[in-house]
Amino acid sequence: MANHSPGQDTWHATTIIMVKKGGRTVIGGDGQVSIGQTIVKGNAKKVRRLAKGEVIGGFAGATADAFTLFERLESKLEQYPGQLMRACVELAKDWRTDRYLRRLEAMMLVADAEAALVLTGTGDVLEPESAGEGSVMGIGSGGNYALAAGRALLATDLDAEAIARRALEIAAGICVYTNNNFVLESIASK
Repeated sequence: MANHSPGQDTWHATTIIMVKKGGRTVIGGDGQVSIGQTIVKGNAKKVRRLAKGEVIGGFAGATADAFTLFERLESKLEQYPGQLMRACVELAKDWRTDRYLRRLEAMMLVADAEAALVLTGTGDVLEPESAGEGSVMGIGSGGNYALAAGRALLATDLDAEAIARRALEIAAGICVYTNNNFVLESIASK
């Protein structure tokens, strides 16, 4: 979310969840874009494939900022092919030190076959904490609701995609900035 002066409309994020379980990593997100109290779009695609399909990612925050970060990450992935962690660390360095990038208001969840990470504008590149059965990470205005639901569902027989979808449904029932228009992408994990 962007920080604006009091009284100005602010961007509200979204709900993005990452679930890693049973040899699959799934990133899912809703499609709602809101400015202040107004829904301006209901079918935005905030989850997508990067690096010729070898990486999946989802973003929360200002849309233009997130697209800028996706483009920068794509560039880093070209520079460091097959090294998602290294590409993300290099992006985080740029994000913290570049005057333009420092102003970007977004967070990202990204994964490939080996790593699952959250990237923030404060320079964080974090792996989700493993919960025995797998791991879950959530970002955005409904991220904590999806995170709690996802963690509770890890111990069930549901696969990663079903957990992500159900966690998004739960978040959409609680967070007014999250809708039921979901996009999910998955990748086999090692």
